[in-house]
Amino acid sequence: MNLGMAIAGFTQPQGPAGIARHVGRLARTAEEYGFTRIAVMDHLFQIGIVGTSEQEMLEAYTTLGYLAASTERVELLALVTSAGYREPGLLAKMVTTLDVLSEGRAALGIGVGAGFNVAEARGLGLPFPPVAERFERLEETLRICLQMWSDDEGPFNGRHYRLERTLNSPSTVRRPHPPVLIGGSGERKTLRLVAEYGNACNLFHGPDLRHKLDVLRGHCDRAGRDYDTIEKTVLLPLDPGPRGEHVPGLLAELRRLHRIGIDHVIGPVRGADQQAALQLLGERVVPEAAHF
Repeated sequence: MNLGMAIAGFTQPQGPAGIARHVGRLARTAEEYGFTRIAVMDHLFQIGIVGTSEQEMLEAYTTLGYLAASTERVELLALVTSAGYREPGLLAKMVTTLDVLSEGRAALGIGVGAGFNVAEARGLGLPFPPVAERFERLEETLRICLQMWSDDEGPFNGRHYRLERTLNSPSTVRRPHPPVLIGGSGERKTLRLVAEYGNACNLFHGPDLRHKLDVLRGHCDRAGRDYDTIEKTVLLPLDPGPRGEHVPGLLAELRRLHRIGIDHVIGPVRGADQQAALQLLGERVVPEAAHF
């Protein structure tokens, strides 16, 4: 099993001047200790489970570009891109640019955008249509990105988006294209989109996780898709405890997740000293999980 780090908070004692150094150091430390993926949230206001909306929040793709220059091996993605915040042709170009400048380390993490996004969307004048339309736009966005990452430069005519020429030059370094990770656990729509378009899913950690995997398997059967070709990832906070006291319990949970079919756990590193927490995870959790 692989572990990935999600960077969720940016507030620093030095204020904005300290953010770049903090984020770059976190990413380099995670890479040094064997984390295989680094993710950032696609939010513009901080979310309630992390802090207040007034706390510091960086735009996702600018941050990922900085992380590409700060690291050498880890995969980089937004967990997950809100499909409505960027026009699909522009989003495909942004992920392509990230992939080229990171030498093939970009992935597209994408989702429909949950209800709590509405305050930041309205606050900054971004579109946030009703949920049914957001799912329609998400599916068209997936189709447009995959078309732009193919040899097809033709037009795209959908219900919500119309592109006259889906030219994408340069092409991505990663072939045939950056992996597409679709976040969310919705059984009727989200998991169907994973089966039809995704290379990976990202599910919420909870008691119904095995059931969600069974639902995904059913969608794969109906779509003629090999269930085993989809990477299964879960969002789970990674908290080793100040002296490593939570490590045994964390390893036990990672083993359980591996047994039910989870390939990759991604989560924020918890602890007052994130560097120390990363070191504990890197020394006592990452090597053990790699042998599950």
